[in-house]
Amino acid sequence: MSHQHRYNAGLDKNPGNFASLSPLSFIARAAEVYPERAAIIYGDRRTSWSEAYERCRRLASALTRQGVGEGDTVAVMAPNIPAIFEAHYGIPMSGAVINALNTRLDARAVAFMLEHGEATVLIADTEYSETVSAALAMLEHPPLVIDIDDPLGPGGERVGDIEYEMFLEGGSGNYAWQLPSDEWNAIALSYTSGTTGNPKGVVTHHRGAYLNAVGNIVTWSMPHFPVYLWTLPMFHCNGWCFPWTLAAVAGTSVCLRRVDPAIIFELTASGVSFLWCAGGSQHAR
Repeated sequence: MSHQHRYNAGLDKNPGNFASLSPLSFIARAAEVYPERAAIIYGDRRTSWSEAYERCRRLASALTRQGVGEGDTVAVMAPNIPAIFEAHYGIPMSGAVINALNTRLDARAVAFMLEHGEATVLIADTEYSETVSAALAMLEHPPLVIDIDDPLGPGGERVGDIEYEMFLEGGSGNYAWQLPSDEWNAIALSYTSGTTGNPKGVVTHHRGAYLNAVGNIVTWSMPHFPVYLWTLPMFHCNGWCFPWTLAAVAGTSVCLRRVDPAIIFELTASGVSFLWCAGGSQHAR
């Protein structure tokens, strides 16, 4: 026993020898080392890693100014567009937990998740305003609602308190976010579809998200700077942690609002190197 204590002497954890594992560290590095490389492509819009990092920090800052912090839940209901990618960083940068909602579920299921997860904020694309409105009407204490009014979307009524871009303007691009105090702190809350009853909540912690994001690189032999087409919903198990993986390898997310074979074939031919299919990840040839 004395020998074990000898090796612990003077080796307490400190900032020089220990940091909580969190995939949030990936985006800070990508923005510093590869600031001009493309992080997100969506339609004609191209966002660099430095720009993406600033937007994520604005989101975190704006949420913090709304009183959001550690242990709070922020829900997101959106297709594979830049806002939900940004939410995978901005929400946990505020200390909160991202709850990505399945866009295919009905209002009753969405209402259950919002209530059970105790969401204080809901960021929702206006395409789902009818479902969101019906879900909110079922809640005794509805969350603050932020509308995503995507110019490339089909439209829809704004049902929220503020629009997403305006909300970001209220935050600071230099927000001094912190890694979690404990790597076992929750980063994400996901729900099963509830086919045999009410949905079941599943929690992912920062350490688990970090390791799974790195595991994607190893498993799929991903090099630096891959171009990843978002055919897999980011609401599904946080896109298998690929939003965080792509920052680790300074890759490019090609956002795809809906699965359309014609668009997928066109984008694949124009330089996409990875996409997810029914059986798993695929190399685009």
